[in-house]
Amino acid sequence: MGQTVEESVPLREVYNRALQGLGLRRMPGVKLVRGMISRLKTPEALEKGLLRAKHEIHVFKDGTCRFDMTNLPLTHFRPGEVGLSVERARELGYEFDVRGRTLEDEHQLLELRPQDLVVSEDCATHLVQIGRFVDDLLTLAYGLEPHYGFENPGDVIGHLVMGLATHTSVGVLGRVVGLTPARVCFAHPYFHAAKRRDADGDEDSVILLLDGLLNFSRAFLPDKRGGLMDAPLVLSTRIDPSEVDREVYNLEACGAYPLEFFEAAERGQHPREVEDLVDTVAQRVGSVLQFEGFGFTHEVDRLDEAPLHTAYTEGNMLAKIEGQLALANRIRAVNAEDVVARIVNHHFLPDLIGNLRAFTTQRFRCTKCNTKYRRMPLAGRCLQCGGKLTLTVHRRGVIKYLELSKRIAEEYEISPYLRQRIGLVEEAIASIFSDESRQVVQLEDFLE
Repeated sequence: MGQTVEESVPLREVYNRALQGLGLRRMPGVKLVRGMISRLKTPEALEKGLLRAKHEIHVFKDGTCRFDMTNLPLTHFRPGEVGLSVERARELGYEFDVRGRTLEDEHQLLELRPQDLVVSEDCATHLVQIGRFVDDLLTLAYGLEPHYGFENPGDVIGHLVMGLATHTSVGVLGRVVGLTPARVCFAHPYFHAAKRRDADGDEDSVILLLDGLLNFSRAFLPDKRGGLMDAPLVLSTRIDPSEVDREVYNLEACGAYPLEFFEAAERGQHPREVEDLVDTVAQRVGSVLQFEGFGFTHEVDRLDEAPLHTAYTEGNMLAKIEGQLALANRIRAVNAEDVVARIVNHHFLPDLIGNLRAFTTQRFRCTKCNTKYRRMPLAGRCLQCGGKLTLTVHRRGVIKYLELSKRIAEEYEISPYLRQRIGLVEEAIASIFSDESRQVVQLEDFLE
């Protein structure tokens, strides 16, 4: 192995030269990392960090900027629903509606192309910021012409993006054709299936194509197991239905269910016995109908009539649990006690036990130089700079679900075993965190 060579970098000189090259003044708020986790420790050009700070955008570990959204399947839409004019829709290739009539009205129903996306308005706003950053990068750093020229969210319509699912390494090329106030990414089931493997969750991200092509680098990725996940190592430019996640093959493409299907359901027949009665994607793959002619059974007035965002993003955990249990109590098919048991057993208790273990095995960190210690030094201060040492895991984070677990366990019937587990965890926490109020005493207390 080669020897490690230390070299001093004149950071202020490099910083000033980068500012001068970009025609910028001093840029506050530029965030850095203390050390690189890639194998070759390859740094990114400082100019990119300065321009991201200028446009107030954040960077991922691979050098790209991305926007996360929950994905939802969509096969049909109306131009008026997604902020698309008739003229713009025809420019994007939507010249005819589902009945073969020429597109002349924004209320005509269109069939979504497999690699077209309807993204949230928040996503479009973020893509505008990224597009401005890319344009500045092209003009100020590379001496080229700007590419996007974004002024408002609607300008992102017609531009290409990369869709990327978590825990994967293949991006899928897509085109933005509309916007929605819902905080989701509407796209064809093929598009979502092309990103996914084994239906691994529903939270995906979108990357502006030129940002990915200019700024992604495998050299930035961590040199450890799993470090290559969540990064577009490969870009798939064309969707082949025969190569996507086979879960999408179960999608019905019919406009109505035949009477024989309902009769078979009444008899309790196995689904495999009635597959031929329903038009599914599996029957279309490899034929001329694999990309178009999909039907649906129920029509809606608008795509965004449903809730525009998940309630999980609002309120504290107590409010979320109360909402979940209130819903469980109103649904006769749901056993509220079972819901409580699952919440405590699969969420609260593992969190409490894990946080307690993390507290007892934590390190101490210097607030000044960030040096970490496995144990508290006898000096009580940082041995490198004399700075103050602080915990990395705090009491509040350990006990945050304890009182809530005890409360819902008292209000609902749960097994004695689960009650005892909660009690044992409470005892373990009490043995570590003594009652702080009892530590405040006066001299007279010892003289009585």
